[in-house]
Amino acid sequence: MAMRQFWMSAAMAAVMLLGVTVAARAQESGEYRLGAGDAIKIMVYQHPDLTLETRVTESGTISYPLIGSVNIGGQTLEGAEKAIGAALSKGDFVRQPQVTVSLVQTHSNQVAVLGRTNRPGRYALETSTMRLTDVLAMAGGASDDGADIAVVTGVRAGKPFRKEIDVAALFAEGASESEVQVTGGDTIYVHRAPMFYIYGEVQRPGAYRVERGMTVMQGLAQGGGPTLRGSERSLRLYRRDKQNALQQVAPVKDAPLQADDVLHVPEGWF
Repeated sequence: MAMRQFWMSAAMAAVMLLGVTVAARAQESGEYRLGAGDAIKIMVYQHPDLTLETRVTESGTISYPLIGSVNIGGQTLEGAEKAIGAALSKGDFVRQPQVTVSLVQTHSNQVAVLGRTNRPGRYALETSTMRLTDVLAMAGGASDDGADIAVVTGVRAGKPFRKEIDVAALFAEGASESEVQVTGGDTIYVHRAPMFYIYGEVQRPGAYRVERGMTVMQGLAQGGGPTLRGSERSLRLYRRDKQNALQQVAPVKDAPLQADDVLHVPEGWF
């Protein structure tokens, strides 16, 4: 129990450190624009009583002493400093105010990474031009049973957006044009990789990932091949038809395996 609490505490510390690092990078980049849920710290030079930590509301505003509501949604940190400074100056509360706004924690520019990745969760976008592969790298990439296909959903120009991306193909020559940029509020989902199943008189029966271009013969080899009692000649292949019914088909050893194929190696007759 003590060890479990230790690892939970360590994980929470790592998440907090990641949030601080991301916020610092976003602040340094100068590209980050404030949105709902972002936590900021406001300081005015020689006016410590005006120091405030607050969050941006859903409407993009904050409530600040003396000046009330200020709209900073969609502003850069520099833009927010100017807006608050102008309001303080206009109300004759502070002459020539020197305002500093720092980003404590990002929330608005986050994407959700779900499915078969090594570290699913919510991640803050460090810049406004992050690509799908950048975010997947932050999530540790696809897990061992994760598919090569990632689905990106969100909103673009006020309309629902959905696109399936073959991540492995992005690294093929000339395929980089299919890369997509992600925006705050997007969801990235990595499906479970297609699997095939092998049982009977084989060395390693079980479920295995269908690799690209894998043939029936390669699938048999993935299971370690037949045992001494098994018969490769009597290999059986079961595959689902269009009505999702499992049917026995004649196995062609150099034909490609499909998702959910079942290979059976029966006992040979001697």
